[in-house]
Amino acid sequence: MSSTGTAFDPQTLESLLTDGGKVLTAPDDLASYGCDWTRIYEPAPIAVVLPKSTEEVQAIVRFANEQHMALVPSGGRTGLSAGAVAANGELVVAFDRMNQILDFNASDRIVQCQAGVVTEQLQNFAEEQDLYYPVDFASAGSSQLGGNLSTNAGGIKVIRYGMSRDWVAGLKVVTGSGEILELNRGLEKNNTGYDLRQLFIGGEGTLGFITEATMKLTRQPTGLTVMVLGLNDLTNTMDVLQAFRNKLDLTAYEFFSHEAIQHVQQHAEVQSPFETEAPYYALLEFEAISDGVLEEAMGIFEQCVESGWVLDGVISQSEAQAEKLWQLRERISESIAPRTPYKNDLSVRVSRVPEFLQEIDSVVQKEYPDFEIVWFGHIGDGNLHLNILKPEDMEKAEFFRRCETVNDLVFGIVERYEGSVSAEHGVGMVKKKYLGYTKSEAEIAVMKGIKRVFDPNGIMNPGKLIDSE
Repeated sequence: MSSTGTAFDPQTLESLLTDGGKVLTAPDDLASYGCDWTRIYEPAPIAVVLPKSTEEVQAIVRFANEQHMALVPSGGRTGLSAGAVAANGELVVAFDRMNQILDFNASDRIVQCQAGVVTEQLQNFAEEQDLYYPVDFASAGSSQLGGNLSTNAGGIKVIRYGMSRDWVAGLKVVTGSGEILELNRGLEKNNTGYDLRQLFIGGEGTLGFITEATMKLTRQPTGLTVMVLGLNDLTNTMDVLQAFRNKLDLTAYEFFSHEAIQHVQQHAEVQSPFETEAPYYALLEFEAISDGVLEEAMGIFEQCVESGWVLDGVISQSEAQAEKLWQLRERISESIAPRTPYKNDLSVRVSRVPEFLQEIDSVVQKEYPDFEIVWFGHIGDGNLHLNILKPEDMEKAEFFRRCETVNDLVFGIVERYEGSVSAEHGVGMVKKKYLGYTKSEAEIAVMKGIKRVFDPNGIMNPGKLIDSE
């Protein structure tokens, strides 16, 4: 659905914003708020509205139903599947002004936030309370909580702490019919039927908009220590993971190729972790709560070297050095961004990662001999990021067209390995036509039925995730 032929009057919409919200119609604002980090679709919203409260969001949704107007939610606009792109005259609902931390309870370790709270803002608040919000990723400085939950964002700590949905104690949402629902209300135990929270987490705004979230916090980790290891072969990633997990509780286990490190070094002047050049690298993080833990880690490292799995390695000696080592992984995305990468965000069971990655890599190398391929990902939870980089002399449209031709081959392998075509970036518009590689026809039919219940007029982020019927 797009906006109808009825003339759109910004003043009518503005009159509904009794709590200080605003409406934007300037071309620069439309271009900025109408897109996310994908560059496949051109933004073309009719206007941007920035509410200040749940009640204003409710008024906007009711107005949109009356006007048969499509709505697109906009958070930090860091998405990679075009889930927040308004390309067909939709009204963008941006949550930038709903950025307040509303309440905190130290006994319950829960904090109530508006949807526009930035991830780093929540992390910093938790630290001020001597607590910890563990969901973390490279876009933490700009991504917003509502967007994180709408895509069930994961990031670099999933191996220890899980996905965004694991930290949600309650939600306030406005459904597509304009109803306000308060879900779970911060309860740890609530066995009263369907847990509707989980429908909106990962729902990409297609059922309704998250306006507030009550988030759980945990204790701060102690003595976080980072190791970067040069791997002899791709299959060694699982050997090393198993060796360390048998003795230590890892908080992260990341993977990246030598090509990825080269881009980071060229972009950010980050030093190599050690002199030995390796085809692949693993980054491990764990809590070194005692000298005994460090000794255990060094013993495992030596075992890995003796087994021929690891060529070289380095361990952080300070918090500052740990942060520098993390730069090797966290700055990959920004370093390859100028090359307009075509991204695929895939996952399989952890045990199947090596053969899965090798099979995918052989396909893309064969199909794209003239394209540069960069691999990295959260290999400890089975999540791999395949990045195909655009040649500088190729037009963007031609590049994306060529990349899409291999998707059926790649996703056919994903289906055979019983994996996911989108591990953490969401489906949006980019992955929608490939949903059937991960979801059965019966599952998709149920999803469409659920959307009809919450969004009977099909106004909530149409064209994303699934098509309305």
